[in-house]
Formats: sequence, structure tokens, C-alpha cells
Amino acid sequence: MIRRIDLRGATAPDYRTVVPRADFDVEAALDVVRPICDAVRHRGVEAITEYSARFDGVEQTDIAVPVAAIHAALEQLDPAIRAGLEESVRRLRATCEAELEQDVTTQVVPGGTVSQMMVPIQRVGLYVPGGIAPLVSSVVMNVVPAQVAGVESIALTSSPQKAFGGLPHPTILAACALLGIEEVYAVGGAQAVAMFAYGAGPCRKVDLVTGPGNIYTVSAKRLLKGTVGIDSEAGPTEIAILADDTADPAYVAADLLSQAEHDPMAAAVLVTPSTTLADEVEAELDKQVSATRHVERIRTSLSGEQSGIVLVDDLEQGLQVVDAYAAEHLEIQTRDAAALARRVRNAGAIFVGPFAPVSLGDYCAGSNHVLPTGGCACHSSGLSVRSFRKALHVIEYDEQALRDVASHVVTLAEAEDLPGHGAAVRVRVEER
Repeated sequence: MIRRIDLRGATAPDYRTVVPRADFDVEAALDVVRPICDAVRHRGVEAITEYSARFDGVEQTDIAVPVAAIHAALEQLDPAIRAGLEESVRRLRATCEAELEQDVTTQVVPGGTVSQMMVPIQRVGLYVPGGIAPLVSSVVMNVVPAQVAGVESIALTSSPQKAFGGLPHPTILAACALLGIEEVYAVGGAQAVAMFAYGAGPCRKVDLVTGPGNIYTVSAKRLLKGTVGIDSEAGPTEIAILADDTADPAYVAADLLSQAEHDPMAAAVLVTPSTTLADEVEAELDKQVSATRHVERIRTSLSGEQSGIVLVDDLEQGLQVVDAYAAEHLEIQTRDAAALARRVRNAGAIFVGPFAPVSLGDYCAGSNHVLPTGGCACHSSGLSVRSFRKALHVIEYDEQALRDVASHVVTLAEAEDLPGHGAAVRVRVEER
């Protein structure tokens, strides 16, 4: 079901070229999403409804979800699901509030200060996947940090569902109501990102788009980056597990399976120096997959080129491999797992030890599950309060402080052949 890659004895290759990863990448999808985004830019809601009919099988007359439908969904929500959502919100809000950065003022010289002022993004568009699985937890993961950050205007979109009269999944709507979000759209895919980037019909242009999605949604974010801000490229999910012979093979198999059920393109990778563990995990996968609900989806994921068991000489080599892979989710199930975790540099989030599975982070750990995929964790972070705020420098100098540094400014301006820059200082400090 899952292939093996043997890196034992390898002489320090570029592990990025040998670890499992799907060939179909974000860049390859640009040709597909570009005409969709262009159509939304020029024809707005008309284009969006055409794509909803083509991709979602839904005939729409309005892309905005009625506020009454949002509140009705909460009224009809299973109390147990509501309790789970409320606990998820409580835990995530606690960590988000702890992340809030304060303004900082530095006195550079007497009479001269530079302050860093943290301000929220004014308007954001949040994307919540609703295709293969209605990711209600992504409502929480997007909305809570935006609210804690102080964002004034929050819009949310999710795919229209034929089974629910062209509205997003009712559990997604219920979560919106629970969090006080009333601007909701029934739009999915690349057309949703374009709607946020350009504005369309009742949806005003946003400043930032966040949230995970399929390869086409992520490709649209890459295409429109600059037209609109994006958080990161959070596409089909991936899990890497660094484990040794102390790991429980049933736990490891269950965790690989848990992410494989998201999507046929989901990636599941085990990195281990233990052939015994590899054998036992394979046996557990055979047993556990046959007993799960989404057998075909999981088998497609696990047997795909993006998944595999990577054999290494030792945990040192294993650490190099997982750092090169830069997984969205990295579990460490080894001796001294906490110490090893602190040496990792590239991962969206790290789950330490046998009792911190990725599923915990997906819902109720207090961490955020909107994380960079496809190797982007080597340069990008997961969604957080910081994603929804920006830093402004505020410079205040009095006359004497400017006089004290004026000669340096003038000299550097002349060095760059920009005399006007120097003149803007001279006019303030020289007699006229």
C-alpha cells in the first residue's frame, strides 16, 4: 500500500529531491486558475455562478448567504458539536491572546524615537474548504485569530453544496453564527480567491486572504499575491512522523491514516531508522485502513507518490530528512522527543511524543491548523494573530536631534546621487 525509500548509507544528498512529494504542484495549476480569476475580475458574480454550476453542480442567483440561514444553522446544531466548537474556540483564543504583540518605542537619541506600532489588517477574506469534507474547524482557526487581532471587517466563504440548497454546509454556517460572522458567501475554489482579491457583487475587495484549500485554491492565492495579501500556501495536507523503535506502531499508523483521509492527494510520510517499526506500521495500516470509512480515499493517498516510509541510518539523518521535507505537520515519536523537537527548523507545527497526535491540533490543542504545505514551511509560518496584523514604524525627531544627524544624511544622499534627499534636510537646519 505504501512504498519504501531507503536512504541508509546515503552520502548527504539534497534530501529535498528524494523525499516523497507529488509531481503536481501549485505552479502547474496556474494555467487552470488564471482564466477563472480573469473571468471573475471582469464579469464578477456572473462568472462566479457559472463556475458554481460547472464545478459544484449548483445553480445560484445570489452568492451571499442570508443572515437568517446562518443563525438557523446554529439553532439546529447538535449540542455535542456545539460544545466541541466552543472548547476549540476557548483554547485557541487563549493562545491567540498570549501572542498579541505590544507597541514598542525605542529612543534612538535624545529627542529622536522610533516606535513600532502594531495595527490590524482592516478587511480580510477567510476561505473554508467544504468540498470533500466540511472543515468546520477551519472556521474557528481562521476567525479566532482575526478577531483577537482586532480586524474590523471579516468575510468568510465556503463552497456551495447541492445537498443544502446551494448554501455552504450547515455546520460551517453554525460555526460562523457561533463566532458572530454574518458576512458569508457560498463560493469555493479559485473563484472565491478572485472574489476576495478583486471584489464581486456584494463582496467588497479584501486586504488579505487566509485559509487552506485544494491545489487550485492555493494556486489562485499564488497568482493573486500582490493584488491581495495571502497568509501562506496551505494546500492538500501532509504529515511526517519521525519515529524510532520506542514508537507504538498502532499510533503511528493511525496518525498517517488520519491525514490521508483528508484528500487523495494528502501526503503521509514515516521517517525511521527501525525496519521493525516500518514492518509493524505497514501491518497496522493494512488492518486499520480496511476498518475505516473512507477506504478508497485513504488507499489512494497512501499508495501515491507523495507518501512513503523513509528508512534512515539513525535519528540524526532522520532529522536532516524531515527538515528538508518541511512538513505541514511533523510528529516526533522517539526517545527524548522534546529535545529532538527543539532542533527542528522547518515544519508548520511539531507534535511531540505519543500523546500529541496531529488530530489534537486539528481541533482542540489550542494551536492553529492552517499551516504551510508543499515544503513552504521552510520560509512560512502557520496562521496566527500575527498574520492579521502589520507593523508600522512611527518616527519622531525634534529639531536638535535632526541637526545632530543632518551631516550624515546629506553625505549618504550625495553618495547615492540623490541630492534632493539631502536638500530636504538642509532646508530645515541651515539658515535661509
